[in-house]
Amino acid sequence: MVAIRQVPVRDGDVLLLVGTAKGLFLLRSAGSQRTAWEVGGPHFPGCDVHAAAFDARSGRRRLWAGSRSSREGAVLRFSDDFGRNWTPPGVSPVKFPAGAGASLKQIWQIRPGRSDEPDVLYCGVAPAALFESRDGGAIWSLVQGLHDHPHRPRWEPGGGLCLHTILPDPSDRRRLYVGISRGGIYRTDDGGRSWHACNKGIRADFLPDRQPECGQCVHKFVQHPARPERLFLQNHGGLYRSEDFGESWQDIGRGVVSDFGFPMVIHPHDPDTVFVLPLESDRFTCTPGGRLRVYRSRNAGRSWQALSQGLPQRNALETVFRDAMSFDTLEPAGIYFGTRSGHVYASRNEGASWKLILGGLPPVVCVKAVVMGEPAVPRRRASSRRPHRKR
Repeated sequence: MVAIRQVPVRDGDVLLLVGTAKGLFLLRSAGSQRTAWEVGGPHFPGCDVHAAAFDARSGRRRLWAGSRSSREGAVLRFSDDFGRNWTPPGVSPVKFPAGAGASLKQIWQIRPGRSDEPDVLYCGVAPAALFESRDGGAIWSLVQGLHDHPHRPRWEPGGGLCLHTILPDPSDRRRLYVGISRGGIYRTDDGGRSWHACNKGIRADFLPDRQPECGQCVHKFVQHPARPERLFLQNHGGLYRSEDFGESWQDIGRGVVSDFGFPMVIHPHDPDTVFVLPLESDRFTCTPGGRLRVYRSRNAGRSWQALSQGLPQRNALETVFRDAMSFDTLEPAGIYFGTRSGHVYASRNEGASWKLILGGLPPVVCVKAVVMGEPAVPRRRASSRRPHRKR
């Protein structure tokens, strides 16, 4: 039996939830210095953990994890004591209803709702579908409006048809975005009853029609509460920005070594600053030239800077998956990412320099950073641009 190490967690600590192909690990840094890390886990040893989240709303301290094994299948579980006890595997509360024509294969995303909706949670799964809970996670329901969308037959399975990104719009409680691999970006403006594609201007180089209404392979997209009309997108091929709630997209991929990649994060305090980690191509999903570099834009994608200090620049043929990059909300912000080779890197200074904080893990597929005792939503730093007037 695998021994599971527990780590103490206190207010002010930084906690990293690191999901891997063989279990969930918790990395804890005492206080805000982020110089030394204690490792706990593995939780769910031997299980594939593609999704993890922390819910601090309404005084909760709840860890969520989506695990999958050949014995248990895909299961959503939570812990209120930092992993000492988890809800039993049993039957996952997230499951397709009878007659849906689908069965749960993988949990790809767990997303707490807005801070003023403390009992709302969302879950994205494979095959691509969105589930919602309005009672803190006890009961989950399939969002039927998206599941019944007429585009569904046109979504291509590709490497796996999954719903991996969920963005509740901070400016409108009725608006929600989702990202579907080989489907595209979809938005609802009426709380989930109806959805429309938001893929205008996004290329799909792998399809005969390179500007289709749907079928794009979105890898990750992000939004900042200070500028909710703006979205950034890392696509299967291409980097994009939207200034109109996803209605149209502009290419911002000039200045990066490659516009192919998976992860993307936005600075917690600055809506003009975004980070990506480019890979060679869909045929060679490794860092270009064996150099591990994060790229940062401080002007909303108009120019990019390579950040490599402390990262290996020779023979580093690494891969970083779509959810394996995260930030904390301290000043300066910390940025973290994990690799398929089991390394976890951290920057305490917004990417200016990096340090390997842990190696030897199974392939890392998910990284989430949490500052204990902080509000459930990031603080806002004033943007250099004028605030947008809500429609």
